Amino acid sequence: MVRLGISPIAWQNDDLPDMTAAFTMEQALRDSAAIGFAGIERGRRMPADTEGLRAYLDAHGLALCGGWCSGNLMARDPQAEIAAIRDQVAQFVALGAPCIVYAECSNTVQGDPSVPVARRPKLTRDEVTDYAARLSEVARWTAGQGMALSYHHHMGSMIEDAEDIDWLMEGSSDEVHLLFDTGHLLFAGADPLAVLDRWGHRVNHVHVKDVRRDVMDRARAEGMSFLDAVAAGVFTVPGDGCIDFAPVAQRLAAMGYDGWIVIEAEQDPARADPETYSRMGHDHIARICREAGLDLAPA
Repeated sequence: MVRLGISPIAWQNDDLPDMTAAFTMEQALRDSAAIGFAGIERGRRMPADTEGLRAYLDAHGLALCGGWCSGNLMARDPQAEIAAIRDQVAQFVALGAPCIVYAECSNTVQGDPSVPVARRPKLTRDEVTDYAARLSEVARWTAGQGMALSYHHHMGSMIEDAEDIDWLMEGSSDEVHLLFDTGHLLFAGADPLAVLDRWGHRVNHVHVKDVRRDVMDRARAEGMSFLDAVAAGVFTVPGDGCIDFAPVAQRLAAMGYDGWIVIEAEQDPARADPETYSRMGHDHIARICREAGLDLAPA
């Protein structure tokens, strides 16, 4: 059974707050529920306390379907990292979230508008393997708490392309799951279907975002930062870009995927109204999933 969720980033972009200043988190939840999403990922402008967050989501009939966790494991040991994420893990367990969306942020350039995304940190295989061993220790702990760790490969970070993902998955234990993000993979120069074919057995969370190929090509040619590429419109919702999602849904159905498919498409709302585009993405993915034989849970 697959459930459709959404990230609030189209209404409330934590990295580019000025871009979404005209919108509120309350509007994100109202629109998401009205469109028919079953859940929403955690945003920074949601209530911080567990019971406050529970009431906030319940008021709109939305489940918590994950949320970002900024990792700093390159800068500290596993026990210190566990201490740093303990409260978020406990909250997500209490609210029945499927996973924490974990990505290494101690050395990323994704939030720095002065650095081209192409100048992201690129580690050696040995360095990634060493990191993967320490990440496995953290993931075993989260699993013991009843919470899966889903690693998010991300533009501008040290785990970005297919090679990075191979090294991370090969060097880590099965407790380290993979978040599969179509848009980040394509932007990184990877073949999303090839990554899914190789690592589908480790995928426990899916982000579906589309890519405007002309903007992606321009971002690469002009040496844009990640944030500049986002502001220029590199990402959009499924059905509005160059990715064919039918084979993705077919692969997920064939592997018996049972989890969330989350639309996450950060855009400038002045050019792409969040409600309009999120509805477009929801309807496109819902149709593609049904055609692939995936059972969609009701919202």
